Amino acid sequence: MSELEEPRGGLAHRVPDLGALELLLAVARLGSLGRAARELGITQPAASSRIRSMERQLGVALVDRSPRGSRLTDAGALVTDWARRIVEAAEAFDVGAQALRDRRDSRLRVAASMTIAEYLLPGWLIALRAARPDTAVSLLAGNSTTVAERLLADEADLGFVEGPTVPAGLDAVVIAHDHLIVVTAPGHPWARRRRPLEAAELASTPLILREKGSGTRQVLESALGGLARPLIELSSTTAVKSSALSGAGPAVLSELALGEELSARRLVRIPVDGVRLRRALRAVWPTGHRPAGPARDLLGLTRGGTPAAD
Repeated sequence: MSELEEPRGGLAHRVPDLGALELLLAVARLGSLGRAARELGITQPAASSRIRSMERQLGVALVDRSPRGSRLTDAGALVTDWARRIVEAAEAFDVGAQALRDRRDSRLRVAASMTIAEYLLPGWLIALRAARPDTAVSLLAGNSTTVAERLLADEADLGFVEGPTVPAGLDAVVIAHDHLIVVTAPGHPWARRRRPLEAAELASTPLILREKGSGTRQVLESALGGLARPLIELSSTTAVKSSALSGAGPAVLSELALGEELSARRLVRIPVDGVRLRRALRAVWPTGHRPAGPARDLLGLTRGGTPAAD
């Protein structure tokens, strides 16, 4: 079999890669394989090997080598003209791809369920702002069902949910764990109990609850196997907490939302036996579309990392 053989296979097997074409252009411009190698930051043996490989791939000789330097063959001169157009097209491709990345990086749309939006995201977004000051961030706060809908409608780049399961059509990673706590105002009869509340009594008692679709409510229903008709149904963690503070009735809230109120004894924690009210907090995104750019950086911050360089 001759050293120069007829190329076979698909286009990727017949057309040299960009690195080889850039080397050929450098040889044509500098008239020396050694100088071309130095310009591209590779050794001369590596450059010679790449030229020989390209000649085998194309099936023609491209460079005549002599003590006086390297000269293109007639075929090499023709291939160099074609290579120049390919490299220029690749440079235009690179500029266009960078423009797409810049547009992607100019904004970040976040959808988050209420507890995460109110008590965790502010700190993460401050850290993201320090790393990406030119990225405009918008935040939609809603329940876990709404977060999933926004992501699937391409109205958000990254979401955060608190429910017991991952919504259909989304991939997820657990970023933290949280506990739900039963609380009442100090004047409520439960606040004077000497024994923990039984899970069955909690399930049968009308509570101040978040709306249907809320991750907090989903976790509570799943843990207790059902709930009594709500005493009051509200659409935010803050509203539920305010109602409990007013003495309207017992509520179940994230411990993230209760630090100040429990410390000041404005709300009382009610122990519960027979049920584990622990939940996973998750970052979510559409299946198969791993977060990139600012969304990837925010995801890293939620897990205690630092933004990655693009």
